[in-house]
Amino acid sequence: MESPYLRIAADLRRRIHSGELAPGDKVPSTRAVARDFKVALATAARALAVLKEEGLVEARPRSATVVAATLSRPRRRTGPVELTREGIVRGGIAIADAEGLGAVTIRAVAARLGVAATAVHRHVRGRDELVRSMADLAYGESRYPADTLSRRERLETVARTLWQTYRRHPWLPHLTPLDRPLPLPGLLRHGEQLLRAVDGLGLASETMLTIEVLIYAYVQGFAVHIEREAQAISATGLSSEQWLDSQGRAMSAVVTSGRYPMFTKMIRGLGAEGYDFDLDELFEIGLQALLDGLRVEGSRQSTS
Repeated sequence: MESPYLRIAADLRRRIHSGELAPGDKVPSTRAVARDFKVALATAARALAVLKEEGLVEARPRSATVVAATLSRPRRRTGPVELTREGIVRGGIAIADAEGLGAVTIRAVAARLGVAATAVHRHVRGRDELVRSMADLAYGESRYPADTLSRRERLETVARTLWQTYRRHPWLPHLTPLDRPLPLPGLLRHGEQLLRAVDGLGLASETMLTIEVLIYAYVQGFAVHIEREAQAISATGLSSEQWLDSQGRAMSAVVTSGRYPMFTKMIRGLGAEGYDFDLDELFEIGLQALLDGLRVEGSRQSTS
């Protein structure tokens, strides 16, 4: 039997593709989905997360989740496609997006493209080069608007751009540790924007780099949970809602033990509806708290 969250995602997906929900239209909130489909909030949140991962909907800061402005449509092949380096790299990205980075091999990409592995090797020397090229292309997908932004707005824009990049490619934040950044043009574009936001404040180079690393660390640290949830579902066969249900007895024992009064008070305060776990909303709350702490304000600057 199909999981409830997949059934809900399919219904909303149909409404989007049929035009019933047009680009820019608000998507039913997590609570509205839970009410209309008579499911738990966690199930509703998971359904909306599926659509976000597919790029069909997007979260707007301080606003609702809306249908994405540009919807991806699969292209139909009309004949043999010439093998190119970019085509190979995009094939690797498609595999990583669907199955994780561990599934990416030269043979897997060749099989996906319907060619021999030797043909792929003519364009990329090996898996390491392929993965670096995948990361460079994925990081370079987004373009910054040619608008005049304040320092704060620029930092927000970069953080949200990186967040959406990780949303589309959940394997990307797992690629390298924070202290071993790859010197990729696609990645450096984001860093350049961050440094421009704090340029002219009279900060030492070390301080500017610290601010850049802090923002990268925040976004990357949040983003690793996107793929971890998918891995947990694959390993256990349980959705997040099903897993929480399975912990009911253990949770009840903790609440009734009397050893954790503040935790018990919080759980009881949540009531029957529980906690509406929305990763995008939590990301935005944390981002604002981080930038408030950095106190980077100032005059408006040109993005380009």
